[in-house]
Amino acid sequence: MTNRLDSIRQLLKKLKMDAVLVTDGYNMHHISSYSGHEGVLLITGDKAYLITDSRYTEAAGKEAPDFEVFDIKGKRYPEYIDELLKKGTSGKVSGRKLKLGFEDKSISYEAYRKYASELEGTAELVELGMALTDLRKVKTESELSCLAKAESIGDDAFAHITEYLKDNIKNKITETDVALELEVYMRKHGASGLSFDTITASGVNSSMPHAVPTGKVIEKGDFLTMDFGCVYKGYCSDMTRTVFIGGESDISDEQRRVYETVYKAQTESLKLIKPGAKCSDVDRCARDIIADAGYGDFFGHGLGHGVGLYIHEEPRFSPKCEEELVPGVVITCEPGIYLPGRFGVRIEDMVAVTENGYVNLAHSDKQLIFV
Repeated sequence: MTNRLDSIRQLLKKLKMDAVLVTDGYNMHHISSYSGHEGVLLITGDKAYLITDSRYTEAAGKEAPDFEVFDIKGKRYPEYIDELLKKGTSGKVSGRKLKLGFEDKSISYEAYRKYASELEGTAELVELGMALTDLRKVKTESELSCLAKAESIGDDAFAHITEYLKDNIKNKITETDVALELEVYMRKHGASGLSFDTITASGVNSSMPHAVPTGKVIEKGDFLTMDFGCVYKGYCSDMTRTVFIGGESDISDEQRRVYETVYKAQTESLKLIKPGAKCSDVDRCARDIIADAGYGDFFGHGLGHGVGLYIHEEPRFSPKCEEELVPGVVITCEPGIYLPGRFGVRIEDMVAVTENGYVNLAHSDKQLIFV
């Protein structure tokens, strides 16, 4: 992780700061490789400290060899940070207080007050904004490999669940049954956990983009939307597929039209993904297709979001994001149409931006599947 420490120190010079305090667990992982989210990092021009408690010190020492690991031993984190800063710099630089960058976007107000009070005579807290989180946008080859593996577990899980549905739909299985089957499969096939709570929404419940699985029985004539992902070596996957329960004679004309509209919105917007493409333009492509089909009022969320150590990262495909894509960004493309009280459809892939376009990390069929 030495190169990431170098990036932090370059940031310190750029922002004219003396040290940076890292409190966001995902940023801690990214910078140090420490996987526990309990603790903080303190990085100066020549020192790198990882402070946690005795539950994690042994693991931290193995995972973060570039950091000096300290056990908090019952002290408060602000108190320990104050001691380290005073020990390393006598608390002053050329007669002034130290400038300590902190993660104002993720720290609680209560925690901020405690740090500000404890460090009042030693350091001035300076807002970092998204500076540290932005370092996670462009993935390394190693990170891309982990993300691809996580998504491949999802692909296998989808292949498994379609067979499971065909074999069990007659047994009156529920949304909860399907969610559990997906989760157990991913766990058994290499996932260390879930990227987020699995969504399995059928029939009228599929009109809710973030529906919670219920005991509703999945029935003939339902759309079943499954949004699921897993974690592999700390990195997330994310995929959504919507299948139809029943045969081709059971689907209504409107259900088919909605599915085909979402499919078109996804495939056409994917074609725009390449370096230099503006995120809002990619979003607009899908949004215009859905609006032209008469469903513009029923696609309320953004088209996609970055994925990495955390399931929702920057950048985002949304009307407000003017950021341009660069190679190494991993982002989802997930248009949907949701008709309240009736049904909904969403299709989602996770793609990696390359030098010339993109690579789709998901390989599961997106044509309408009947089960």
